[in-house]
Amino acid sequence: MTFLATSFSDIFKSSFLDNVTSISILDMALAMLLSFCLGLFIFFVYKKTCQSVMYSTGFGVTLIALTMITAFVILAVTSNVVLSLGMVGALSIVRFRTAIKEPLEIAYLFWSIAAGIVLAAGLIPLAVFGSVIIGIVMILFVNRKTFVNPYIIVLRVNDQKAEKAATEFITSKVKKCSVKSKTVAKGMIELNLDIRLNDDNTEFINELADMEGVESAVLVSYNGDYAA
Repeated sequence: MTFLATSFSDIFKSSFLDNVTSISILDMALAMLLSFCLGLFIFFVYKKTCQSVMYSTGFGVTLIALTMITAFVILAVTSNVVLSLGMVGALSIVRFRTAIKEPLEIAYLFWSIAAGIVLAAGLIPLAVFGSVIIGIVMILFVNRKTFVNPYIIVLRVNDQKAEKAATEFITSKVKKCSVKSKTVAKGMIELNLDIRLNDDNTEFINELADMEGVESAVLVSYNGDYAA
């Protein structure tokens, strides 16, 4: 029993306690400073490429904090195997229920986490160079404008004759016109038309609204992400 207890104690020490390494104050300060700089860079790229209706300052600050938090967690994990096992167990029970409003925000979250991990692992050139390349790609592609902006015309007319005249008029004024939906009721026909303008001139809507049998004509711009 004494031999087994001694052997088990030796195995425990060699497997865990001997893997504890020390991190100098300079290394910790450098890692946190660089993670802050990378997080700030990710924040500015997010601010530059944000496409949400309302810009979220809280999410931008979260990107900075997430980069720094990931960095010091990885520093702790790499310095102590016992702590790393406890960290894995603690994080496995954490559940985040905050809804991601934009798919692009997922990329920024993973970018912040990856930057913190790579930086804390000591691969500073990879963390900096990779973040710069990702930032350039984000700015170039996210801010890229489509050649033709899509629009929808919500048209209300009195009868079928007015509908035919109005659609023929719209077709002659735009590059593309297609019916997305049609609602018919007594004395009223409502059309949703997907159109592509020839240019930025929208004066034809005024002429359309003045046509006989047309009750109203509304022109709406949309980004195409939620088109049916």
